[in-house]
Amino acid sequence: MDRKVRGEIRSFMRGLVRRNPGEKEFHQAVREVIETLMPYVLENPKYKHAQILERMTEPDRIIIFRVTWEDDNGEIRANRGWRVQFNNSIGPYKGGLRFHQDVNLSVLKFLGFEQVFKNALTGLPMGGAKGGSNFNPKGKSDREVMRFCHSLMIELHRHIGESTDVPAGDIGVGGREISYMFGQYKRMENRWAGILTGKGISYGGSLIRTEATGYGCVYFMQRMLERTGDGLAGKLCSVSGSGNVALYAVEKLLHLDAKVVTVSDSGGFIHDPDGFDAEKLAWLKDLKEVRRGRISEYADHVPNATYHAGERPWSVPVELAFPCATQNEIDGDDAALLVKNGLRALAEGANMPSNLEAINTFLDAKVLFGPAKAANAGGVAVSGLEQAQNAQRLAWSREEVDRRLQEIMTQIHEKCVTYGESENGFVNYVKGANLAGFIKVADAMLSYGVV
Repeated sequence: MDRKVRGEIRSFMRGLVRRNPGEKEFHQAVREVIETLMPYVLENPKYKHAQILERMTEPDRIIIFRVTWEDDNGEIRANRGWRVQFNNSIGPYKGGLRFHQDVNLSVLKFLGFEQVFKNALTGLPMGGAKGGSNFNPKGKSDREVMRFCHSLMIELHRHIGESTDVPAGDIGVGGREISYMFGQYKRMENRWAGILTGKGISYGGSLIRTEATGYGCVYFMQRMLERTGDGLAGKLCSVSGSGNVALYAVEKLLHLDAKVVTVSDSGGFIHDPDGFDAEKLAWLKDLKEVRRGRISEYADHVPNATYHAGERPWSVPVELAFPCATQNEIDGDDAALLVKNGLRALAEGANMPSNLEAINTFLDAKVLFGPAKAANAGGVAVSGLEQAQNAQRLAWSREEVDRRLQEIMTQIHEKCVTYGESENGFVNYVKGANLAGFIKVADAMLSYGVV
């Protein structure tokens, strides 16, 4: 990177930080994108002249509101709700709702910004958005969650619609929360419309939606390996997390004959040197999805498994890694250890799980690195397919949805290769994903004029 490019990046980031003080997650997400986009923008002055980067990093609007609800003890509680509608240049806003005590505006802006690029990569007509609340559903009764979701939708319904903004689930927002919000929307609007995705199968949801992000992440890894003449069969794999993304990444890896030896939660990680199998995975799904237990219980159930409290799984030597938990779970030291232990490829199932130091460590070591905006796009891709089914009043088979998901992940991989392949044949998937998503959105923005 030459001096002029570095200077432009520094100048741009100074302005962004000044306009968005204290938003470290948002700064990090923008920095990762700008470092790959700035050389292209300087080579194509139409984007520089139109201030596309400045416009693309400013949300269309941010909606902040109070959510008041009553707990089971009759106490009045108040939380904050947000919807960050980032960019709708190529289609209605699309992006999840996150319920977690650590949710704040910086996190939601980073997620919404990433969503713009991710949705563009799918090839489907979807803009980018994100939202949620600092409400924590853990430890709450079903009735408390219902009352919160109904109260949230009283305000949120004013800002969404099947041709305006279509939220989905995210951390803390699963089928239960989606159903409560959808029911309240339907009651208030007196109509059935596909204004949320991730719905139950009985009322307009799509098959494969629950599995989509995990499956898609594995499909993307499969494409990266196939391009180098390799495959997943027999590969030793580490997965972090134990939510939907992680569980179904494990499931698909088992389908494709890989060996998975770790999963984790916020308390620590499990190392099972014998690897998971269908029976162990079924037990784990019951633990996390039905009983809502802690991952440490797995070590009590499986003789050779060990539980490592307060640690992340990146010290275990593996060939392939799938971070599927949360942002910034891999730092530079973790990345260096993974590389030292023989890591060949990594696909991000969570949003921005690797920090900038980690990403550069992987790229310098020529590790095949699938960034989140490409590798975890399977979830929003099937959300887009759910929207299509709702609009047509159709329900596709499991096989049809999975076929379309695989096609979309293959197309995303091809776009990354097109824009990220160097002369020596190595593919910088970060560069490829950023450029492919940027060009699609930026060209749409240019076509509208100064809006």
